[in-house]
Amino acid sequence: MAATLPPQQPQSESSTSAGTSSAASAEVFKRLHPAQYLSRFLAKGYRSDGRKIRDWRDVLINVGSISTSNGSSLVRMGDTTMVCGIKAEIAEPAAQSPNEGYVVPNVDLPALCSPNFKPGPPGDEAQTISNWLNDLMVSSNTIPTSSLVVSPGKAVWALYIDVVCINYDGNAFDAAVLAVMAALRNVKLPKARYNEEKNQTICSRTEKYPLHLGRIPLSCSFGIFDSTYLLPDPTSYETPLLPTTLTIALDEHNQACLIRQEGLGGTKGKSGERVLGEGWSMTEERVRLLRGILEVSSI
Repeated sequence: MAATLPPQQPQSESSTSAGTSSAASAEVFKRLHPAQYLSRFLAKGYRSDGRKIRDWRDVLINVGSISTSNGSSLVRMGDTTMVCGIKAEIAEPAAQSPNEGYVVPNVDLPALCSPNFKPGPPGDEAQTISNWLNDLMVSSNTIPTSSLVVSPGKAVWALYIDVVCINYDGNAFDAAVLAVMAALRNVKLPKARYNEEKNQTICSRTEKYPLHLGRIPLSCSFGIFDSTYLLPDPTSYETPLLPTTLTIALDEHNQACLIRQEGLGGTKGKSGERVLGEGWSMTEERVRLLRGILEVSSI
């Protein structure tokens, strides 16, 4: 019996097969050698997600989507999505601070948002972000606690600020801060008065008013890769490869509310002070854009 050659594959199928093989090889290289993979992109002026080196991800803000809360927001920063809901309750003030209400922020990074997180109690990253968020709001006096008093020593408002990550792709802190600030601007509290005779607080069903807010900080985070590249808004893929990080938060007047740096500091040929200056300039521009988006979302 004469031998026959197998039928020749159409050119399109061959090209598709080659393309699939190439994509698979790139994915394997990405997993096995993440630093080299990122380095090759950066050497050509791009990030692994297609951004130029100093580009930020797109941001979307939606407010008022949770009807059961007093204020809410949804923020998408690239593929990182945060939902913030704020619930207000009447509480008795602490004996040592009868003229102050309560502000209780909490950030949750559940296992459903990323394989990086495990089921169970809040992990270290979620607790750290919650603490950073609380410190930022306190140092900025974002919510003057004296404005939450209904009746001194008798009744105050307690604001429970819950931020939940729906999808995680890095830079959770910046996304959480933006979600909280958007939700705070959306809060409406019922008019409340304390009845001395009945020893209870009566809230109006119709009269509502917005929160009295102080400084509204917005944050921008960076990472330094290979002591060479200053990368704004790092993704979850980039974050483990960045031994040095920098976060700057500015208020409406571009006054610093937070400057936090972890790691070595500078880059090759640049001091830590110069890198901070570059980060500050980029933060001013970014925060200006974010405030514009905040204003539009509130209309």
